[in-house]
Amino acid sequence: MTKYRRNLPQLEDEVFLMDGGIETTLIFHEGMELPCFAAFDLLRHEAGTETLRRYHARHAAIARDNGSGFILDSATWRANRDWGAKLGYSLRELDLANTKAIDLLFDLRAAFETAGSPMVISGCVGPRGDGYDPGAVMSPGEATTYHIRQIEVLAVAGVDLVTAYTLTNANEAIGVARAAGAVGVPSAISFTLETDGRLPSGQTLRDAIETVDRATGQGPAYYMINCAHPTHFMQALDDGAAGGAWITRLRGVRANASRRSHAELDGSTDLDDGDPVELALQYRDMRARFPHITILGGCCGTDHRHIERICLTCAADGRVLA
Repeated sequence: MTKYRRNLPQLEDEVFLMDGGIETTLIFHEGMELPCFAAFDLLRHEAGTETLRRYHARHAAIARDNGSGFILDSATWRANRDWGAKLGYSLRELDLANTKAIDLLFDLRAAFETAGSPMVISGCVGPRGDGYDPGAVMSPGEATTYHIRQIEVLAVAGVDLVTAYTLTNANEAIGVARAAGAVGVPSAISFTLETDGRLPSGQTLRDAIETVDRATGQGPAYYMINCAHPTHFMQALDDGAAGGAWITRLRGVRANASRRSHAELDGSTDLDDGDPVELALQYRDMRARFPHITILGGCCGTDHRHIERICLTCAADGRVLA
């Protein structure tokens, strides 16, 4: 029996925080080895599990201490069939890892949630392939079949919703949304954007959102942007302000601290963590123009410093600070 909250509080007007770039923190700040960038692999042993617990707790405490809502995202971005096979996981072992990741979040919610800081548990789903390159694009039906097992496991574990991050094309997003609908759990879709504000598939953000909504009857609860710096996508948002209901479906942003392109990030060996103050001010400016974007987190290069600064700059009660 699922335990998710049918009324998602992050769809109201108040700011909900998310964490920063988990792989950034674990690799560059914690010195962890993450084969295939698979944070869920740390759940193999108690020390790794405690590392993830500390990571999530640090971000949850920022939200709690500042009276902001928070979305606890599971470390299961790579915990699907193809990536699991590369790491030597059987399907049964993947199921157990997905369940353990959610159990950890329930413990954290019990420890950190308050009346002023509601916390939502999100089961994180990642792309079948690379989050920067669409590669061989599945049909929507193939994507549904591919993702449904992980989504079923996350739903049974009790998530409030599933969130698919770093999707590069509309077909896979349609598949995820249909799989979530078949299982009976809410979904959110987050698209990777390039420096030109388009998906790696070449689609505009508007076209991707409208395509998924048409194919699923507005199946996703909302959409997000990830893995791009604000200077990469603000023009696309400004174009959306000129007309079209699609822009109101965009509720969340997980921006990069770095202005580097994906090719540059792939080829770099150093951490570009940008400027937390500058990034927070860019979030503030974005929210001044698009106040319905209330779900705020980070992606490549970001950590708890960026999230705390975003929290302090974009008021926890949903108002934009001057």
